[in-house]
Amino acid sequence: MTDRTTADRITAEVAIIGGGLGSVAAALALLERGRRVVMTEEYAWLGGQLTSQAVPPDEHIWVEQFGVTARYRALREDIRRYYRDHYPLTAAARADRELNPGRGRVSRLCHEPRVANAVITALLAPYRSTGRLTVLQPAVPVAAEVSDATVRTVTVADPRTGAETVITAEYVLDGTETGDLLPLTGTEYVVGAEKQSDTGEPSAPEAADPGNVQSIAWCFVFDHVAGDHTIARPDDYDYWRSFELPYWGAPMLSFVAPNPRTLVPEERTMNVNPGGDATGDPRFDAGDQDLWQFRRIAARQNFADGFYDSDIVLANWPQLDYVSGSIIDTDDRQHHLNAAKAQSRAYVYWLQTEAPRPDGGRGWPGLRLRGDLVGTADGFAQAPYIRESRRIKALTTVREQDISVKARGDAGPARFDGSVGVGMYRIDLHPSTGGDNYIDVECAPFEIPLGALVPVATQNLVPAAKNIGTTHITNGAYRLHPVEWNVGESAGELVAYCLDLGLSPRQVATDEHLVDRLQGRLTAAGIELHWPHIAGY
Repeated sequence: MTDRTTADRITAEVAIIGGGLGSVAAALALLERGRRVVMTEEYAWLGGQLTSQAVPPDEHIWVEQFGVTARYRALREDIRRYYRDHYPLTAAARADRELNPGRGRVSRLCHEPRVANAVITALLAPYRSTGRLTVLQPAVPVAAEVSDATVRTVTVADPRTGAETVITAEYVLDGTETGDLLPLTGTEYVVGAEKQSDTGEPSAPEAADPGNVQSIAWCFVFDHVAGDHTIARPDDYDYWRSFELPYWGAPMLSFVAPNPRTLVPEERTMNVNPGGDATGDPRFDAGDQDLWQFRRIAARQNFADGFYDSDIVLANWPQLDYVSGSIIDTDDRQHHLNAAKAQSRAYVYWLQTEAPRPDGGRGWPGLRLRGDLVGTADGFAQAPYIRESRRIKALTTVREQDISVKARGDAGPARFDGSVGVGMYRIDLHPSTGGDNYIDVECAPFEIPLGALVPVATQNLVPAAKNIGTTHITNGAYRLHPVEWNVGESAGELVAYCLDLGLSPRQVATDEHLVDRLQGRLTAAGIELHWPHIAGY
């Protein structure tokens, strides 16, 4: 669905470039403040990692009680309501206030990406109808006009036709998955790993490496039904079949992967359509021992008897992590995107033909790709799952020693001046393009400092995704769904506040009185600024 004007120029108060999860949150905040917004997005679905990338939310253990914004909580409840309104749930599932449709272990709300897309579409529909929200889709940023450290226009192009649209706005939010506006606007940024002498972080390397970023993964959704659903043998299957990392303990086409916390290679299991549930506590168990249950998005036992022939599973597993090159600031971006999908395609074929089954056999030909559930013809997500972005050089940069339990010596909440939200996740870095194994560090519940949303120089650009003032290390904690949403929502509220006052984000962030007033607005909007006294994990 695309909203287009007949002209090649659009004017709005705020331009949100990129339609990821943070962008959706930012748009809602701005629109509810009465502002006019134009948003752009490359893929068919708005919502980024929750929808086009097909990944259910990774969340902290207190998500049902506190530690997320009111709008994010409403999004979660709308997803549950969608199942109650449209699916034949069992009486027990329908009565469950904390319904988890997939009963997956990674989240208390594992669900179909298609449902999240429907909910996001409904949330934005009234504003699109009135014309206060214009969505350009598909569109990617290709140029920007900047003067006096102020972004005057952003040009986006339809990747199918090359047709360009010039957007003029007073403020610009970068909600792209890899911080694509930063180089286009001359906004100072960092990419990849910083060196330890610059950040003082215990887990940082001795030498900086801009090409060292977390792996991407091309996810897919599947079930298991009668018949042979084996895909064509990939031409590069032999390459992927023999591909092995030095620290992995086996080829990537296997059930083996390092334990993120111990780095010891472990054999996972995959029990197709199990009768029961595995349970666990993410403080002590990553939950990925059985791949089927880890990110299951539809569990048959939640629905009327016989409604589903099979559970439905989202594959976002360690074996899909693509480490052979970065897609940021490289001429080989498309090559690496193609290769990441090729790795996942090879894994599908391996599962169908060679994977060891619990009964001693090999392969599950009944595994069936479900592209209909992710909006594609080939069965894979519309977009790769991207964990790391370019990051602005910010007034405040969050470092490992600010939030790491070991480095701080305290598992209690990590406080920052000028908090605009909260988050919690372990510092979780997947294997990287620079050759690093997992980096997994116990983390304190943390706050999002306003200074991390304010570039050191650019006056009217605000990050709204994973491109805030973190490091390569702390991005591993700030990159997950509820934190990205909070970043985007607070970015939208900040820009609405700046429009009201005729000030820049920097002017607000450097004035204690203005920060206090902003925090009052955020609190009134349901954004939590501080944690109760709890311990991280």
